[in-house]
This record gives sequence, structure tokens and C-alpha cells, in this order.
Amino acid sequence: MRAAVATDEGARVVGIMTDGDARRALLAGIPLDAPMLSLLNRNFTCVAPLVSRAEVLDLMHARHLDAVPIIDERGILRGLHQLHDVLGIERRPNWAVVMAGGRGSRLGSITDQLPKPMVRVAGRPILERLVLHLVGFGVQRIFLSVNYLGHIIEEHFGDGSRFGCRIDYLKEERPLGTGGALGLLPEKPSHALMVVNGDLVTQANLGAMIDFHESTGQAATLAVRPYFHSVPFGCVDLDGTKVVRFDEKPRLSRIINAGIYVLSPHTLDYVPANEEYTLPALLESCLRRDEEVRAFEIEEDWIDVGQREHLKHAREGT
Repeated sequence: MRAAVATDEGARVVGIMTDGDARRALLAGIPLDAPMLSLLNRNFTCVAPLVSRAEVLDLMHARHLDAVPIIDERGILRGLHQLHDVLGIERRPNWAVVMAGGRGSRLGSITDQLPKPMVRVAGRPILERLVLHLVGFGVQRIFLSVNYLGHIIEEHFGDGSRFGCRIDYLKEERPLGTGGALGLLPEKPSHALMVVNGDLVTQANLGAMIDFHESTGQAATLAVRPYFHSVPFGCVDLDGTKVVRFDEKPRLSRIINAGIYVLSPHTLDYVPANEEYTLPALLESCLRRDEEVRAFEIEEDWIDVGQREHLKHAREGT
């Protein structure tokens, strides 16, 4: 145990002491028989009971924590996440590819000297959040496709050991679109491959998506989510010039592509070598071959930060 959590008589948490807190107290000359209550850290990080393991791992890496208490809405201790336990998740044989080669021109000057996936949200690059999220679901081998300012990404992630995984790089000599980099994989994976756009901030349950794909046997699985758009004007339905109905500021709904995919290994045969290609084109190729493509709805938080207003929303919401 690398942390002790102190509670009152009602099991409400009043503070935490880590081994680091104890060492600092000893170095400061505080005697061993000093009351523990006076040494407690009362400004500590905690999580609610339903926070996912992936999100906890993300938080631990971000704040360099080895332990995080689980506290309910009444302040009562419900458990303790420890880093070695969180990392002890079952490893998956699946690989993941994160598409990180884009410039992000819609973000304007923000990406003049920084690739879009390295833009920071809540103090950390978007791409780092994605890598840790994948690791949190047991994915241990990750490929990053790089092009624009790719050296910045490579210098930050190295071989991936600092992030609990192995990272290799798919180096695009020219932009290959959202799917072309799949043709650069050194070999065909033996298990379903997860592919993720590199500009997402999400808490999507990636493990459940992989399990869904592998249990149903389709060629590809596409993450989707509902998107709502409120029209700021009153709308009118016409029959020729005849007004038949008014709809005041309607809210429209569509199902959108969430930029996360799981692909059966054989589908990589459809990707042309060293050509610009998109993942939607790959799915369309599956459909033309009468292969099944299924949708997996994401219910968790999800933001595509490809535009300034979406980046602003992500930064304000994290």
C-alpha cells in the first residue's frame, strides 16, 4: 500500500497520506509520534465510483499519481485505485492505429508550429490522451501515422514505454488521407485492428467496441453518435407556393461518423499501396463486396477538435 486514506467516524474522507507525504514529513524533522491528522493532505484528487478504469489511468498519468481514492457524493470512501492495479488490466492482442498526420488547417495559427494532435487540452496533448485511453483498455501496440511536423510527435512519445505500450510510426511521405496510412503497416495484424482519428477527445468504451466487433463477425465496425443541430429560424414547409406547415426553430438529428473504427484484418487488402485513401472509402468497399459493416453507438463524452469552436468547447469542458 502506497497511500493511506483517513476517514471520520461516519466513513467520510478527511485526507490522504502517501509515502511521498511521509518522506517529506520526516525530512522536515517531524517526529514519528506526531499526530497523523496534522500531516494529512486535504487537497487531494479523487474520483466518483462509476469513473472508468481508462479515465482513472488517464488522470494518474496527467497528475503523476500512484493512488486515487474513490469517494461517493456523500464523501464516503468506496475504494482506492492504485496505479499497479489499474495497469494490471488484461492485455488485448489487438493493435491500434491513430491517424496523427494531419495539419489541422481549420485551427488556423494554432497549428503553424504544432501538429493538430499535439494541441493541448487540459494541459496535455490530445494524442497523449488517446494513447493513454487505448492503454487503459489493454491495447499494448499502437501505431501513430505521422506527416506534418511528425518529428514533434516522435520526440514526445518515443518508443511508448513511458506510456505503458509499444509505439511504432507509419511515416507518410505525403498526406495519405484518413485510411492510406494503413498500407504502411509492416504486416497484417492477426486480430481486429482499431483505427482512431487523432483529433478526438473522448471517453468512449473502446474495449466494448472491440468486443462487439469480435463477437458479431462483421468486416468492419464504425463508431457513431447522434448529432443535433438547432436551426435558429422558423422553417416553412411548402407545396409549390402553398404554405402547409410551420416549424419554429426545429432541432434536427442525424447519426454521424465518430472517427473510430474496428477492422477485420482481411479488409486491409482493400487499401491501395502508397495512395491517398479514406476510411469511409474502405467501408464502402466492404459494402460493395456485400460484407457487413455495423454501427457501435458511443454514449460517452466525445468531441472532434478539428475546428476552433470545438477545441474551445473541449478545453472548457475538461
